[in-house]
Amino acid sequence: MALLIIFLIILATSQSCHTPDDFVAITSPGHIMIGGLFAIHEKMLSSDDRPRRPQIQKCVGFEISAFLQALAMIHSIEVINNSTLLSGVKLGYEIYDSCTEVTAAVAAALRFLSNFNCSGETVNFQCDYSSYTPRVKAVIGAGYSEISMAVSRMLNLQLMPQVSYESTAEILSDKIRFPSFLRTVPSDFYQTKAMAHLIQQSGWNWIGVITTDDDYGRLALNTFAIQAAANNVCIAFKEVLPAFLSDNTIEVRINQTLEKIVAEAQVNVIVVFLRKFHVFNLFTKAIERKINKLWIASDNWSTATKIITIPNVKKLGKVVGFTFRRGNMSSFHSFLQTLHMYPKNNNKPLQEFAVLFSACKHIKDGDLSQCISNYSHAASTYDTTKTIENHFFMRNDFLWHYTEPGLIHSIQLAVFALGHAVRDLCQARDCQKPNAFQPWEQILSKCSKECSPGQMKKATGSQHMCCYDCVSCPENHYSNQTDMDHCLLCNNETHWAPVRSTTCFEKEVEYLDWDDSLALLLIALSLLGITFVLAIGIIFTRNLNTPVVKSSGGLTVCYVMLICHALNFASTGFFIGEPQDFTCKTRQTLFGVSFTLCVSCILMKSLKILLAFSFDPKLKTFLKCLYRPVPIVLTCTGIQVIICTLWLVLAAPAVEENISLPRVIILECEEGSLLAFGTMLGYIAFLAFVCFLFAFKGRKLPENYNEAKFLTFSMLIYFIAWITFIPVYATTFGKYLPAVEIIVILISNYGILCCTFFPKCYVILCKQKTNTKSAFLQVVYNYSSHSADTLALSHVSLGTIHHVTAITNPSRNDNVTGCPSSNHSLAQVFTHIVREDATKVSKTWHQKRSSSI
Repeated sequence: MALLIIFLIILATSQSCHTPDDFVAITSPGHIMIGGLFAIHEKMLSSDDRPRRPQIQKCVGFEISAFLQALAMIHSIEVINNSTLLSGVKLGYEIYDSCTEVTAAVAAALRFLSNFNCSGETVNFQCDYSSYTPRVKAVIGAGYSEISMAVSRMLNLQLMPQVSYESTAEILSDKIRFPSFLRTVPSDFYQTKAMAHLIQQSGWNWIGVITTDDDYGRLALNTFAIQAAANNVCIAFKEVLPAFLSDNTIEVRINQTLEKIVAEAQVNVIVVFLRKFHVFNLFTKAIERKINKLWIASDNWSTATKIITIPNVKKLGKVVGFTFRRGNMSSFHSFLQTLHMYPKNNNKPLQEFAVLFSACKHIKDGDLSQCISNYSHAASTYDTTKTIENHFFMRNDFLWHYTEPGLIHSIQLAVFALGHAVRDLCQARDCQKPNAFQPWEQILSKCSKECSPGQMKKATGSQHMCCYDCVSCPENHYSNQTDMDHCLLCNNETHWAPVRSTTCFEKEVEYLDWDDSLALLLIALSLLGITFVLAIGIIFTRNLNTPVVKSSGGLTVCYVMLICHALNFASTGFFIGEPQDFTCKTRQTLFGVSFTLCVSCILMKSLKILLAFSFDPKLKTFLKCLYRPVPIVLTCTGIQVIICTLWLVLAAPAVEENISLPRVIILECEEGSLLAFGTMLGYIAFLAFVCFLFAFKGRKLPENYNEAKFLTFSMLIYFIAWITFIPVYATTFGKYLPAVEIIVILISNYGILCCTFFPKCYVILCKQKTNTKSAFLQVVYNYSSHSADTLALSHVSLGTIHHVTAITNPSRNDNVTGCPSSNHSLAQVFTHIVREDATKVSKTWHQKRSSSI
């Protein structure tokens, strides 16, 4: 039986291509025809060194992987025909065997371009092919870049779409030279870049390169050499093999290459840009020479089962390869399982495979591919018999193990891309007619609409990467080209972008500027406050010798407090405008020190009032020891100065860019140390609380001398303002944060100013009769009398009355044990008033003393 099969194969060798139909490998009718180019055989037979006649030679060397690629195209077309993608329209196909030769591929291209309506196989010459109807509408293939380039130059004449599933040469991306060429795999630019990066990251810098003498090999070598140099990788040798196995010198060149590898003993890493046929022959001989290296495989052969089945292939060393993306193969697997049911009438490669498979039916699975290769190199046949058919489908899982998932997926993508293009064109046309559309119109058609700038592609449920949805770029992302796979991120520190943006916009810098309406309002209030301070200063200066001014502590104390108020109002100006390091450091320090000085003066006045009208001997003794006006003010203010100085030295406030907001940069003063900031405010609060206690203690003073009531109220205003400030300041964000502190400063400053000085100004301006010496003495007398009557039965009242009597006699000096003698505060306030009416007051107070006793 085996002899019969061999006889049939040899008999078929004498058969040749008599008609164009004999040249077609696989065909199926349809409304729209798709062409296919696959290298189903390894080479063309040639008895001479060069062709003697212009005829298509026979092909030998059945290639199982390429046969599977043709089956993948058939399966994908059938999937489309059995779906609702093209309703009422059937896709047909004509698949040709390129025999890994440009000549055979060009002959197939002529058939593709032939006129559909012409009975003969003719390609009409026309100046304009826009309305020309060729035999097929598009072409799937070829696999090798060298063949794809030659075919593409012919198909360019009619702008017939050519979708390659494996050609990766970078030059094919040039739309000027190859306008109708498309592909479903990336170019070699990315592959060579990845290879160079892998080599550099692995610490290798001395390598060899083997490639083929064609456009693909030379371009890949040049691109890789550039990438290798960029990664500081040196190429020890570059070996070039003939592009086609039919070249008689290929065996010699392979041996020379192996000798070079052996000679370069220090080269242990070799990059191989070859076809799988070349790699098969190279590795077979390398195993014989016991060469062991690390081989870096290009995507042409990295997953080729033909290489894996080489006997003792593991002795070569390790192989690291790059491959194409894989997809869902379950449907294709099912197709192969039922391949024995598929009609073989118009499928010559399937018939030949059946013959070869049957011839090797007794061979083990591990040697089956080698057996098929040996038989197929004898001759090519498409004959079959009934006895052969019975053996064909017994071991059809063999094909599944030879499948290269990456290439199969690429072919599926190519077919489905054309299917979606046809669907778009047929929506408003009757595609059951051959001339419904022209091939060049498909170039404008896509599975999905083009994503515009500002959008990106998002994968759908489909396994095909040509089919996708367009989604808008999210905020702070942009895309500036069409059909971008992902949006680019803006620099969040300096730029931003809205949704669906095509560019990044520079963030605006914001701060509480002088032209802001709120800032203008606050500045107006500050200026109004300064105006009040000046007015009060003028009023007090013109009424210097009146009792109201003297009871306020004199002009010096008033001036100090007014200056502090003016500085507090002025400090708000440092919170407005573009922050600078100087303003950041000045504003808190100026406010803290000036406000502390103001509160210290109030503390001194509160203590003085309490001392003047206190009738408790123990309390009076303590207050007389404590009351030291100048040291109190200097000490309280000095502590705040120390706090602010340490703050400025150790953690000074500085300008900071707050970039947390998406569209703006907030230029603000970063306080440096929240602990220091809190200590400064806390210290002021402590002094204010002490003032509040003293003022509250003396709240029941004479009506014309009831400053303690107003001081108590002013401290309450301060506490309410700053207690409210804490949560508001902590929750406020943005350029208006400084305005919060300005408002609190203004409230507390106005509160103290109004409660301390406005009542006195009212008396000076509106109640001048009460601002006299006699009126003041009468009020003091009435209060003293009431206090003395209250304490008449206490022995303490005796000391108090004795002390009051002492006031009427400035010449007497009474010493109090426990503390050094000092002038009583009340005597200091009214010394000039009492001196003029000493006799009258003495008689009155002595009478009161007698009645009290």
